[in-house]
Order: sequence, then C-alpha cells, then structure tokens
Amino acid sequence: MPNAVIVGAGPAGISAAIYLVRAGFPVTVIYRDMGALGKTSSIENYYGFSEPISGPDLFNHGLEQARRLGVKLVHDEVVGLSWLEKMTVVTKTAQYPGDVIILATGAARVAPKIEGLKRLEGVGVSYCAVCDAFFYRGKDVAVIGHGEYALHEALELVNTSNSVTIYTMGKTAEFALPENPKLKVDQRKIISLNGADNLESVTLEDDSTVPVAGIFVAIGVAGSADFAHKVGAEVEGARIKTDENGKTTLDGLYACGDCIGGMLQVAKAVYDGAKVAAHAIKYLRTMSS
Repeated sequence: MPNAVIVGAGPAGISAAIYLVRAGFPVTVIYRDMGALGKTSSIENYYGFSEPISGPDLFNHGLEQARRLGVKLVHDEVVGLSWLEKMTVVTKTAQYPGDVIILATGAARVAPKIEGLKRLEGVGVSYCAVCDAFFYRGKDVAVIGHGEYALHEALELVNTSNSVTIYTMGKTAEFALPENPKLKVDQRKIISLNGADNLESVTLEDDSTVPVAGIFVAIGVAGSADFAHKVGAEVEGARIKTDENGKTTLDGLYACGDCIGGMLQVAKAVYDGAKVAAHAIKYLRTMSS
C-alpha cells in the first residue's frame, strides 16, 4: 500500500498525519524536537482549551493523538532527502522511502555573521552540497557547522572535491569523523571570507589565511527548505514554493506550516496540515487504484 512520510511533529505535521492515517494509509512521522512549541510557555489563542496550555504540553498531546490512531513516530534527526527507488527521507540512522513526503519542520536557514559571507553567496558560498558540489570538482572546499547536518554535507562533497574541511567555529564536533584523507575538522572560527568576484580564501581567528574555493553553510539542523532544494523543488529564500494545496513543484512532495510562509500561528499550521493531507490522500489513492 502507498505510504506517507512526514518530517516534523509540530501542529502542521501531526495534523497531516492524522488525516492520512484515518484515510487508511501507513504514516511515519520523523521529528528531532518540539520546534517552536518547545520555546512557548503559554498558548491561549488556540481553540478548545479553557485555560492556557504550554507549547510542550500541546506538542505531547499531538504526539499521543497520532500514536493512538496508528501513526509511527520516529525520534531522529533528518539530514536530507534523496532519490532511491522512490523519494526517501534520510536520517542519522536510517532511510524512510515514501510515496508521499510532507515537509513540516518549520522555517529557518541559519547563516553565521562572517564578513563577506552575504556578498559571496552564489559565487563561493552555498547552502546545498547536493546542488552545488559539481562546481567544485577537484577543488578545496569547506563546511561551516558542528552537527550531523554538517557532516552529511561534507560526505557529499568529499566524493568530488580535492579536500573538505569542516570548520566548527569554536564548538566541539557532535559527530564521529570517518577515516578519509580528504576530510578533516578544524575547530577555529572563520573571521572573514575573501575574494573580489569569487571566494578565494578564508581568514581564521589566528589571522592565518587558508585558500578555499567554496564554503557550504550547514549550521544547526537542516530545515524544510534545505530538503526541498536538494531534490530540485523550487524555494524562495527559506520558504518552499507550493501551490494552493501545499504541493511543491515535485509530484509527491508537499510542504505545510511555517516553512511555506504566512501567519506563524498554530491555527494556520493545523489548517495547512489538513489541506495538504486532503490533496495527498487523493494522490495516494490514484497510486493504489
């Protein structure tokens, strides 16, 4: 039977999961944390609660509702999307193929405050290894980040680049570096990116300069727009481009909630999830008929 994989367990993702599983389809929801709800102490503008409810409590209510209905919940970090036999969600520990994939992780591309970074975006600075590794074949490149997302990008780049250095910007790496002579970690902070029309080098906190042809920013965890961009769906900045039903420019790939823009409220996210699920259900039914 066709299945759905949802990235994100906030109001948008869980709303979509509930509609899909009640329509009879296997649903897997993969989530890393509570997202924006984990930082919300009190919610009193959402229907159905006579007293304010905290963000974590609302999140956990959503998880329990989905679990009761038969949704498979996976606590893991998603590091990318890929094409195998079908579109597949890749986590730190496993792979989850889906006939429908719904991105609902919220919005956010984290860019460090480094002199020259904004100026050199598109001419040496990239946010997508899968998209841009081709342009740096045989060259020395770097990744900025200290988590699994940074490692994932570095492993993509090491296949084609001459060398890949992961700069953790003063932080301890949260991953085990595989043995590869082309791959290394440098804990020093990057102070500036240098070059007139293209990136040529980086200056580090000890004032040393290192030649670099490309910098790939992968700080924190990947967001929905990062995933969509990697498989060729259109994005506009940190927002995923969708039609009125939440469908991206790729068949079977949907997005809902904060990652598509609009009012950043729980009520809107729940509506987005329901709307996306309704269209995804029709799509899945055409596959099973």
